[in-house]
Amino acid sequence: MRVLVVEDELFLAEALQAGLQHESIAADIALDGDEALERVAVNDYDVVVLDRDLPGTHGDQVCAVIAREHPGVRVLMLTAAARLQDKIGGFELGADDYLTKPFAVEELIVRLHALARRPATALPPVLEVADLRLDPFRQEAYRAGRYLRLTRKQFAVLRLLMQARGGVVSAETLLEKAWDEHADPLTSAPRVTISTLRKALGSPDLITTVPGVGYRITEPTA
Repeated sequence: MRVLVVEDELFLAEALQAGLQHESIAADIALDGDEALERVAVNDYDVVVLDRDLPGTHGDQVCAVIAREHPGVRVLMLTAAARLQDKIGGFELGADDYLTKPFAVEELIVRLHALARRPATALPPVLEVADLRLDPFRQEAYRAGRYLRLTRKQFAVLRLLMQARGGVVSAETLLEKAWDEHADPLTSAPRVTISTLRKALGSPDLITTVPGVGYRITEPTA
């Protein structure tokens, strides 16, 4: 999952970014509404965590633009305003969820996972392929009942492969969704992570390399 945190208080923005990255969520930061719109225009975000009171373009307008021009991007609006009418106003602008400050990072993470499960075709809360089981909320993965000790990047890559439901996921998509904006586009990190993930999953191999295209995870052939 890739998230954009739009928050003008740098300390809070960086704290949220660190908390999300700890949960295998790639997170970028924008400090004002103008920067947020620029980033959404060029990056493929799953969710935008949007502070409502922003310098530059106001958060309400940012939300409306995202809802209109980027309908596949979910918006979780943050605000200190707890009145019902404020929340209704946020939803009317196109927000998908609403969280009132102050809030616990743990709640934010649960809400992000819930929003990310709302693509055109809903995904189940627990992903399963063959004897492989992945629970995004608990950050746990098992193979034939055996707990898998995965790094955060391995977990993020495995989740993307399983969410594709047998479809091919390119190295570029893995880099876009599991790393952040500072990742070198020429890096071999996705290929290396796939290699270490294969070892962590064990036999039989569930990950197939499609030369020149990417990777998929499928049931092992007999």
